[in-house]
Amino acid sequence: QVQLVESGEGLVQAGGSLRLSCAASGRTFNTYAMGWFRQTPGKEREFVAAIIWSSGRTSYADSVKGRFTISGDNAKNTVWLQMNSLKPEDTAVYYCAARQNPGLRDTSSYPYWGQGTQVTVSS
Repeated sequence: QVQLVESGEGLVQAGGSLRLSCAASGRTFNTYAMGWFRQTPGKEREFVAAIIWSSGRTSYADSVKGRFTISGDNAKNTVWLQMNSLKPEDTAVYYCAARQNPGLRDTSSYPYWGQGTQVTVSS
């Protein structure tokens, strides 16, 4: 089992920045990738960004490309999501997730999830 704990919840104005953190613990030695997803009421959880631990390769949703940056420290089992130029439509609960098999964007194939952290962007 892998446990994930997010932090960095906040309320910011449009154009502002926020940094989310996710600390992993437990059986993290065979983690393939970690990702960030977000969800708003009435909508499905959507992919935001992910990073492959072994190579550092990253992937982003088109809606956040150029504004968000995912990074990670394998030794600390921590991943961050730096969010810049935030827009009101970025408002959501953000979830950290981890997987042990190849793949990055498929929400349903991530077995481990954090509890979520609220990000609110005011206009």
